[in-house]
Amino acid sequence: MKYDSKHAQPQTVKTPCLVVGIFERNRGDHNLDALDEASSGALRRILKKGDFQGRCGETLMLYTVEGLAAGRLLLLGLGKQRDLTARSYGEAMGKAIKLLQEANVGRLAIALPDTGDSYHMVREAIIAAESAIYRFDQCKSEAKEPRRPLTQATFITHDRRHLKRMQKACGHGLAIANGSQLAKDLGNLPGNVCTPTYLAEQARRLARGKRRLKVTVLEEKDMEKLGMGALLSVSRGSSQPAKLIVMEYKGGKPGSKPVALVGKGLTFDAGGISIKPAQAMDEMKYDMCGGASVFGTIAACLELELPINVVGVVPSSENLPDGNANKPGDIVTSMSGQTIEVLNTDAEGRLILCDALTYTERFEPAAVIDIATLTGACIVALGHHASGLLANNDHLAEELGRAGEAANDRVWQLPLWDDYQKQLDSNFADMANIGGRSAGTITAACFLSRFTKHFKWAHLDIAGTAWVSGNDKGATGRPVPLLTQFLMKRCKVID
Repeated sequence: MKYDSKHAQPQTVKTPCLVVGIFERNRGDHNLDALDEASSGALRRILKKGDFQGRCGETLMLYTVEGLAAGRLLLLGLGKQRDLTARSYGEAMGKAIKLLQEANVGRLAIALPDTGDSYHMVREAIIAAESAIYRFDQCKSEAKEPRRPLTQATFITHDRRHLKRMQKACGHGLAIANGSQLAKDLGNLPGNVCTPTYLAEQARRLARGKRRLKVTVLEEKDMEKLGMGALLSVSRGSSQPAKLIVMEYKGGKPGSKPVALVGKGLTFDAGGISIKPAQAMDEMKYDMCGGASVFGTIAACLELELPINVVGVVPSSENLPDGNANKPGDIVTSMSGQTIEVLNTDAEGRLILCDALTYTERFEPAAVIDIATLTGACIVALGHHASGLLANNDHLAEELGRAGEAANDRVWQLPLWDDYQKQLDSNFADMANIGGRSAGTITAACFLSRFTKHFKWAHLDIAGTAWVSGNDKGATGRPVPLLTQFLMKRCKVID
């Protein structure tokens, strides 16, 4: 959908549908007052009937209201006025857009409330709107399209001072939404389509015609020469060759140190010899959502033309049981030279990430963030609302925390104390790849920390936030909003 903004009085806007927010107890703002006056009090009379309470996300469609230029008027509940945030406004707008997508309107205008931060409200509304109309039907024989899908939304303000920030928000919001959609698409594809080779092809496709983006794909023979024994040990059980996908976005000054994003790209994880239970194993196609978020963030950088250098590194493989697969008790040698005893072959994400992190050193990064659906323990600790955050640098962790709050894509920091490191002790190698049942998310990060001593590093465990299960099963696109916000703030595109 296309988005724009303009200065206008709501009652004068010609549109198939005008959306106006109403607070609980029928409290409005300039928009409600102007529309009520133009309709000779019709709106207040309708509200007094009690059919509409103004609860957050509640809707009431009105047709041909006298005195208004709009063909329809959609009243949208915003909850209590004092509780309005960009997040709650986005949630409400998402419900409205889902309704209007099936309402045969095609285009709409949205009267922005007076209260709140106009930039973040517009940005969150766009991200929520795009999420509401997102459909994944690439694998269906017949895609069921809306009769008249939404094509354009215009945000209206009566206060000209907000216009510039709203226009900026339209561009930023759409870029983040598009990046999230790419991450969703990659995550939702089945494992027999989205293989490591397919991911590599998508990276090349993303770079086609883009002078700012350079893509390099390392094959297994290249990784063997580099000594990536940990990464290659995971792919041995699969007929699909592993790939190390490197995307260099060069938007900053030549020679300036890049931010590196390292995303776990397990296109299917059956657990290897330590095989997973059959129930919900189909969802293990989502084990590459960390890598997908790197793709989505690079795509957002391209769309926004961010003035910053970013390197995206995606180690990609499958983890399947086979005669050549890792066995519990095997010892592998990582690119760093450190040896690892594989006590559980289902703790494979850290094996591919550790070699990718070592490889990332060559870019002399200003900071490194890895993103991975790494541990079920993170879901036990934080549920499905916040991603886990661990870091070897407090300032970097604080940056990510603030970015998560601003982007409504929140994280929660867990400790990375040396006390936990001893859980990885091995009698036979430099370390084991698991640290026991207790503190599983922390010991997984402790493992990765042994490969990040030469740069500032943070780890995002997105096991609980990368996808949802049940009737609404699908990838969420997180943490593309968080990562894009972080990069935009770093290069001072936003305050």
